[in-house]
Amino acid sequence: MQAMILAAGLGTRMRPLTDHTPKPMLNAAGKPLLAHQLERLIKAGVNRIVVNTSYLAEQIEDYIAQNHWPVDIALSYEPEPLETAGGLQQALKQGLLSDQEVILLVNGDIWCDYDLEQLKTAAAALSQGLLLAHLVLTDNPPHNPDGDFRLSEPTEEISQVQNKISTRQDNRCYTFSGISLIHPALIPMNQPPPIALGPLLRAATDQGQVSGEYYQGYWLDVGTPERLQQLSDYLEQNPAAG
Repeated sequence: MQAMILAAGLGTRMRPLTDHTPKPMLNAAGKPLLAHQLERLIKAGVNRIVVNTSYLAEQIEDYIAQNHWPVDIALSYEPEPLETAGGLQQALKQGLLSDQEVILLVNGDIWCDYDLEQLKTAAAALSQGLLLAHLVLTDNPPHNPDGDFRLSEPTEEISQVQNKISTRQDNRCYTFSGISLIHPALIPMNQPPPIALGPLLRAATDQGQVSGEYYQGYWLDVGTPERLQQLSDYLEQNPAAG
């Protein structure tokens, strides 16, 4: 399987920590967030990983170059951030990602103990062209109380994803974890970037082409200094998790 880690953001919510360091290179329990992501992908059997970069990209480039990795890691530099779908489009156009294979997409600023190998069943469905995306959803954190997407059957291993009907609290609405499978056909190859992924997912959801699953394990959006410290504390108390 191929994967892409989204690491091109400016990290504005992380300031002042990101004034001189890109967010993926911030340490959690002694190693960069990026290292945690890479290790989990490698453990899951991913054999090709693309990391998109932009802000302070040379630090990420140096880190990748100076460490030995048992898989192929490619860098996709964006002089200006292209948004998520725009970054995928560039990596596909550059041949860094294959347009014949499902893409495991991971946000660079989340941490989750989800076993990525569990995505194989959903990946098989996407490979057959039956769906355009599969989303891992989780409980709504305080900073996103209304969730992002609705699951038709939260108790099922794989369920149909639905768009939220309203902003009112709905016990079937969950937060997107930042872990997904993307079929290359979801990405418009002729549209000029920047291209956000959200509208593409919502349009595909309206067509019944997005599946999802509900995960109850540990998940954290590492978007602020306080949450970075929270993750570090968790990993130090649970060393096997890291």
